[in-house]
Amino acid sequence: MKRNFFKVGAAAALTVTGVSAITSMKTVRAANFTAIKQVKISYLPGKSLNIWTNYENGQFMGYRAKDGTVWNVAETALDKKGNLWYKVGTREWIEARYTVDVTAGEKAEVSQAPTVKKTEAKQTKTIVNKKTAAVATKTATQKKAEKIAKVKKAKQIVNTAIKKTSQNTNQTSSTQATSKAASIVALAKQQIGKNYVWGAEGPDSFDCSGLVQYVYQKAAGVNLPRTTYDQVKVGQTVPLNNLQPGDLVFWGSTTAPYHVAIYVGNNQYVNAATPEQGTILQTVSSYFTPSIAKRVL
Repeated sequence: MKRNFFKVGAAAALTVTGVSAITSMKTVRAANFTAIKQVKISYLPGKSLNIWTNYENGQFMGYRAKDGTVWNVAETALDKKGNLWYKVGTREWIEARYTVDVTAGEKAEVSQAPTVKKTEAKQTKTIVNKKTAAVATKTATQKKAEKIAKVKKAKQIVNTAIKKTSQNTNQTSSTQATSKAASIVALAKQQIGKNYVWGAEGPDSFDCSGLVQYVYQKAAGVNLPRTTYDQVKVGQTVPLNNLQPGDLVFWGSTTAPYHVAIYVGNNQYVNAATPEQGTILQTVSSYFTPSIAKRVL
């Protein structure tokens, strides 16, 4: 079975010829293609990003993209929740929120792709073929219309959230804002110890943006967008040395961050960190410093 990845090396250009692909027994050559962009994996330190068979209800392929590695993107897509995905291989997809764009002058880091066992490759091929057959029934016009509709819906959600937040800010006094911030901090701390589950929105488990959305809605009545790269567009940007309780702090790209937390004061924040850590209270450190902060209230 051929499994063609669009991973790049240190001297690779956006147009790649003859990239090595992974099979159960031998190395083959991938087809020529022209990448639309390059991205670098920007996940949690020391962690690797899962690779999926599809952007919509895909299956985990059994191997991951290492943090810091660079990949060519052949295609982009939005899932039903409005999350952006990148196609980085023949059938391989990764979540865009865990990547940052590679600039034209930046060097790509060389790394080795993992080996796939023969039995795993056969299972993956069966799953992918079923998904491909289902998708193939849709015409190109239908696919394009669906993508346009999803993008339009995502923009409407962001614009509505920004508008409502702006109206609330104009109508709410500083005293009321402080009261809401205190409620947000209190509710955020009550979630400490709960499990991290990707895509979870509470009340028993969360992912990072799901926790933020849940706490703001329940404690302050503020309806935030669902994803980190939409949440970062809401509110006012504030300096990292001037944080107030209730502020949102983000990691990764300032326009498409991969992680978010709620600042609770005393240089600490509550976040749904990882499946191993769950929802925890942490201290801001030079090792894991936020890239941008937003004040919503």
